[in-house]
Amino acid sequence: MRRALTPRWLALPSRFAVVSQPTARLVLALVSLVLLATLMAVSAPLGQPDTSLYAGIVEAVRHGGSYYAVAGDALRAGKYPLEPFTAFPLPTLAVVAGSLPGLAVTTMLYCLAAAVAVAWYARLTLALKTRAARTLAAVLLFAGLAPLLRTDLSNLPETWAGLLIALSLGVHRPGRWIDAVAFGLAATLICDAAVLYIVTMTGFAIRERRRDETLGWIAALGLLAIVLAFHAHAVAAIVTPLDIAVGTDAPAGTGSVVSAFASATMLDYAPLWVAGPVVGLALFGWTTWRDAIAPRVLGTILLAVLLIALLDRSGTSQSALLVSPLLLVGLVLALDGLRDLFAAALDTRRITVKRIIR
Repeated sequence: MRRALTPRWLALPSRFAVVSQPTARLVLALVSLVLLATLMAVSAPLGQPDTSLYAGIVEAVRHGGSYYAVAGDALRAGKYPLEPFTAFPLPTLAVVAGSLPGLAVTTMLYCLAAAVAVAWYARLTLALKTRAARTLAAVLLFAGLAPLLRTDLSNLPETWAGLLIALSLGVHRPGRWIDAVAFGLAATLICDAAVLYIVTMTGFAIRERRRDETLGWIAALGLLAIVLAFHAHAVAAIVTPLDIAVGTDAPAGTGSVVSAFASATMLDYAPLWVAGPVVGLALFGWTTWRDAIAPRVLGTILLAVLLIALLDRSGTSQSALLVSPLLLVGLVLALDGLRDLFAAALDTRRITVKRIIR
């Protein structure tokens, strides 16, 4: 077996530290294909979320409007579909934000982002051994979090859900899952699409045979199902046969995935032919970290990719906000993984057996 290289940035060797030469070459080929695929984003620009729609709903609720009546009128005025019931955002954020002053809502958003930054910087400090790597990790965290702090995004359910998912992942530890479940449940009660995170965490808990944690995540799914049942009933009461149903617009498709991730982070300032491969390398980085949380982050991101490519008909980067806070952190994890793969793929050592006759 080839001896593992000493990591440059990671505190422990990457997952590819001792892979065989054929395996290393196969993984590098797959990474190359992913990087080439990300260049499809060049021809797939996305629009910006309709923040005025959500801001209008919150303001109407703040002035005494009934959420479902207000939301229905806003969706009709914007010519958005009202069916199925998931076309209506869950009322949690609008009701809470509508009962508070705008400054209080913005302050809460900033505090939540700060909690995510603290939790993840503490975690990455243990995973990275050099000051340069930790500094880069902090910069990448900022690049993922800063776009969510725009005032016009504070009324989007995906903004809050993405931060809560990141915080849930940041506090999750083997045997310490209650806080993670609580934050994950809060994310789903604000944005039902965050169920992809609950499903990911449930799958890993089952795979690792963590019985209590599995029951915790299943309980969160059960509570969400109850909330969605009430939500569907409330929506049905105001939808008329003349209201538009989802089905006229095509899903975003795979070509729009990278555009969505770029638009949701500070990669929005870079040309797509640069942002695409950067997103691909960031995804690869999450495969290299030898920590139990890394595959959970990657699994959540990949389910978000499927959501954007196959189900999202909004034509915007909204769904990408669910995972954008942590996406770019993968870049700081990628260096040692690539170094290990190239070392294994280019290894030309041969074992020579000499027979000595006495």
